[in-house]
Amino acid sequence: MPVRSTLVDQVYERLMELLLDGTLHSGDPVSIDGTARHLGVSPTPVREALARLESTGNVVRVAMRGYRVPEMPDAKEISDVMDARLLIEPQLAELACTRGGADWLDALEEAIEEQELAPHTSDAAAIRTYHRADERFHRLIAEHADNGALLRAYDALGGHAQRFRLFIGVGVQDSAAAIAEHRELLAAMRRGYAPEVYRIMHTHILGVKQRALAERAQAQQAGGTANSGGHSHDGAAFGS
Repeated sequence: MPVRSTLVDQVYERLMELLLDGTLHSGDPVSIDGTARHLGVSPTPVREALARLESTGNVVRVAMRGYRVPEMPDAKEISDVMDARLLIEPQLAELACTRGGADWLDALEEAIEEQELAPHTSDAAAIRTYHRADERFHRLIAEHADNGALLRAYDALGGHAQRFRLFIGVGVQDSAAAIAEHRELLAAMRRGYAPEVYRIMHTHILGVKQRALAERAQAQQAGGTANSGGHSHDGAAFGS
């Protein structure tokens, strides 16, 4: 089982990369067999990875045809996800703060440093590197809260990847603000006052929501979403 779970995780991460670098475009089919052939694995881990992606809205199931990549999230979808994060993540942060732990705080520091070191450019590798560090920071908090129900709710939102698809071809646009907010949150975690941590996380997610809506509007004004920017399109490899 540990080996099998690791393979599922690897397939999931690879599919996330293909979504974030624009290889898989909105509307592209993603079949289990075609993906398995492309990645050189059996269909089973692909099936499980796609089910996980479906639960976060990063792929959708099409009756009798497998899966496809959904359209880029519209303003309503972004608002809905961010409003849900506003309910869940401040509570997770408050719970995590009450548990403390030097090693955990050091891991949060490392995640922020990874964000700072990530190239803040528009190429796909930079977007993936920054995305992983950003998601790691939030996941460390979510897992440390030690509340299985809230963690499942956090996982189901998939808010990170949905938003980061907006950066394809344009790069991460709010890195300075996000890193500063993460550092403010970490400083509060080190002080150990949980109500302050709740407030700062709420303010952070609200800021992310406002920036995401501005990014979506900018993408629309530019003549469409940013996933048409300069990437080769080999999504057909996943379609059959």
